Amino acid sequence: MKGKLVLEDGSVFYGTLLQNTTATGEVVFNTGMTGYQEILTDPSYCRQIVTLTYPMVGNYGMADIFMQSRQSFVNGFIIGELCEKGSNWHLETSLRDFLVQQNIPCLYDVDTRAVTRKIRSTGTMKGILVPVDAAEADMNTLFATPIEKAVVQEVTTPDVYKMESDGPHVVVMDFGIKRNILRALHKLGCSLTVVPADTSAEAVLALQPDGIFLSNGPGDPKDVPEVIANIRKLIGTKPMFGICLGHQLLALALGADTYKLKFGHRGSNQPVKNLLTGKVQISSQNHGYAVDENSLNGLPIEVTHRSVNDGTIEGMRHTSLPIFSVQYHPEASPGPDDNTYLFDQFWTMLTKGE
Repeated sequence: MKGKLVLEDGSVFYGTLLQNTTATGEVVFNTGMTGYQEILTDPSYCRQIVTLTYPMVGNYGMADIFMQSRQSFVNGFIIGELCEKGSNWHLETSLRDFLVQQNIPCLYDVDTRAVTRKIRSTGTMKGILVPVDAAEADMNTLFATPIEKAVVQEVTTPDVYKMESDGPHVVVMDFGIKRNILRALHKLGCSLTVVPADTSAEAVLALQPDGIFLSNGPGDPKDVPEVIANIRKLIGTKPMFGICLGHQLLALALGADTYKLKFGHRGSNQPVKNLLTGKVQISSQNHGYAVDENSLNGLPIEVTHRSVNDGTIEGMRHTSLPIFSVQYHPEASPGPDDNTYLFDQFWTMLTKGE
């Protein structure tokens, strides 16, 4: 079935609809060459329509081992060529079958480079996926449908669960965590208790953690003021490490501000400079917001990492407390593992108090 992507500025991009379904959401793009399953199942993309810039998608199929959450939370998927038959020793199903099973609207045979250029020049905006002959009234109804803001509540774990070990006990505040982050922490030797996003500071401390981890997740960090308030209460009680949304929430809890980027950073090839060592590492990223550097004046925060591409803050640490965070994903999946040293840094805080 012929279909189209219509952006809120009136731009139209044509392709083929996998199913006779429609979608509405914020249209974003990811520049990664691989990792489409990890992207599709990263909760940080909740309620977004994700465009992949790499031309062929699906060539190694899908497998449960690469799932990053219990399901996909994306609202839609836009790609160039949909590869029907994957080839991989892990392969369990095709991308096509996965999209149908998860009921993800997909538009393929699209000039994704043109979509990306549009977003880069104009900025991230709302879009809809519809059949090519969709009625004007139906399209207007889709555009009038507000994009859900309660996305953290949608993706967080509904129940407390554990990943036990003999090492330090870490309470993980789940704002939409990727499974590979949990694997990275557990592999270190941490014993994990994963709690829902709305868990109170008092309940977190009652679990007697040795450290607290603030996870990645979707949406505007300012949409969860109650989470920010809980993090504020936790500051200074235990060593703390935040990633992505956790980094932004930590900044807000410390009194800083955040703002929306024009088109965000999404891909597995983003260069970041470690200001403490002078080294540049390639990172995996997925975020649409950043910490406002001007808001750090007078706060006990030191910038530790910076984007090589646009100079935005990619990492920070408290000047006197064992607290640090980064904007990107050191666990990768997909992407390089240049930044796994950050988990070792957290381990040192937990075990040696440094």
